[in-house]
Amino acid sequence: MRKNHKLLEKRRKFVQEYVCENHHKQMKTVVTELSERLFVTERTIYRIIKEEPYTDKV
Repeated sequence: MRKNHKLLEKRRKFVQEYVCENHHKQMKTVVTELSERLFVTERTIYRIIKEEPYTDKV
C-alpha cells in the first residue's frame, strides 16, 4: 500500500522541527523519542534528518 505524499511531507516537517526544537539534547535521544512517537524505525528518522530541509513544494 502506497503512503499518501502529503502525510510523508507532514512527517518530514514534524521530524525536522522536532530536531530543531530539541537541538540541546543528544541526537540519539531525539531519534529514540521520535521513533517511539511516530512508530517508525530509527533508520527512517536518520534518513529524514539527512534530507534537505522541508520546503513547500507544489
